[in-house]
Amino acid sequence: MNNLNLEMTKAPKRPIKVVQYGGGNFLRAFVDYFFDLANEKGLFNGSVAIVESLENSNVDRFKGQDCQYTLQLRGNVNGEKYVETRVITCIDKAVTVFYDFEEYMALAKEEELRFFVSNTTEAGIVFHDTDKFEDKLHVTFPAKLTQFLYERYKAFGGDMNKGLIMLPVELIDDNGIVLKKYVLDYIDMWKLEEGFKNWVEKACVFTSTLVDRIVPGFPRDEKDEICASLGYNDDLLDTAEPFALWVIESPVDISKELPLDKALEGKVNMNIIFTDNQKPYKQRKVRILNGAHTSFVLASYLMGHDTVKESMDDELVRNFMNETIQEEIIPTLTLPKAELEEFAAAVVDRFNNPFIKHALLSISLNSVSKWRARCMPSLLGYVEKFGKLPKDLTFSIAALLAFYKGTEIKDGALIGSRNGEEYKIMDDPEVMEFFKENSGLPSRELTEKYLSNVQFHGQDLTKVEGLVDAVAKDLEDIRTLGARKAMENLK
Repeated sequence: MNNLNLEMTKAPKRPIKVVQYGGGNFLRAFVDYFFDLANEKGLFNGSVAIVESLENSNVDRFKGQDCQYTLQLRGNVNGEKYVETRVITCIDKAVTVFYDFEEYMALAKEEELRFFVSNTTEAGIVFHDTDKFEDKLHVTFPAKLTQFLYERYKAFGGDMNKGLIMLPVELIDDNGIVLKKYVLDYIDMWKLEEGFKNWVEKACVFTSTLVDRIVPGFPRDEKDEICASLGYNDDLLDTAEPFALWVIESPVDISKELPLDKALEGKVNMNIIFTDNQKPYKQRKVRILNGAHTSFVLASYLMGHDTVKESMDDELVRNFMNETIQEEIIPTLTLPKAELEEFAAAVVDRFNNPFIKHALLSISLNSVSKWRARCMPSLLGYVEKFGKLPKDLTFSIAALLAFYKGTEIKDGALIGSRNGEEYKIMDDPEVMEFFKENSGLPSRELTEKYLSNVQFHGQDLTKVEGLVDAVAKDLEDIRTLGARKAMENLK
């Protein structure tokens, strides 16, 4: 079979409006999908230039396919199986900073360039005072961006209409605010002219964004079968779930310049939200999606399940999750109830996705800090609002204590045991050490030691009325009756 190429897609040439720093699976299944839809509907008429910063990158594969690739969205929508196959044609070129530095910098002079998307991982938005302006290969992404913006500033003589809109999707709080701070720090450290600093502050827009889509990526085990059905080879084949959420917080309204929300009209469970405050949406995601995960996965693993899908196929676990979301989490949130319930329904579809094998042990990583960030606010908010404990979120603490049972740390993991089979408990060293020393204590003593640990929770949770008694009882039930019977006893 021939590789997918421009001769097959006959994609039109469009002006480069987007520089995308990163060509990995996520961006290609997320933002490039949106730009492609917008082009199809006549809302954008722009192309994307992908920039890779690593020596070993996908650039050769992009060039081998004229930057064309196939995306498959697979999962459930409204309880029904959903598969969408789309050839993405919005990418014009791919370059690497490592080998094509001059070509990368030439992108700064593109007349119609307006957007700069980045996904450099959580470790990418940092500041190093060792970066020098004259370097071609700066250590940090903010340094590379500062140099790129300076090139554009000079090329257009400081034209205030030639600023860029930054759309970082790195998973850190206030990613755009942090990115802008570091860019300004580099301007100061490099002693660049005040006019450039003014241009960055007034002509450029740094948005902070929240993204949500599960992207399994290249379907290695299914690639040959999928390509046979497509009738061509695709070494850039990508897969993702149908759900997508992109919340874009901006100090100015950019929705008319970036009409991606209009491109999604008619698409179920796909939303782009422009706002001046993304925090309620982040709270919704963390508390409902991530909080639901954290509340049931450890108990479900102790019951003998290995994946989220197996858990959802178990009526007891599924009902526990639904009850946790509907009765204990949603009542503590601030967005309109209808929006929260719509998001919760999408979460159930996502957890039931037959195409994604999401391992419970993978989700269990760092469960102590995850419970604090994802579940504790809901528990405390419920107590404050209703004056009583939420029984399911309370049970999730007991399940955590039962899961974190081990007396040996080996190869950086506390070793637990489920039905005689070892499993690895991965967490911070101080957490693993705590459970190595204490997990064998009687239920009440372990509960008191854990809940009173301010380092783990930021506060002494034994002060929450009745919490020690309730968690200790649930833990004793799990230890003596098993996790399934203990969960059944919650009713």
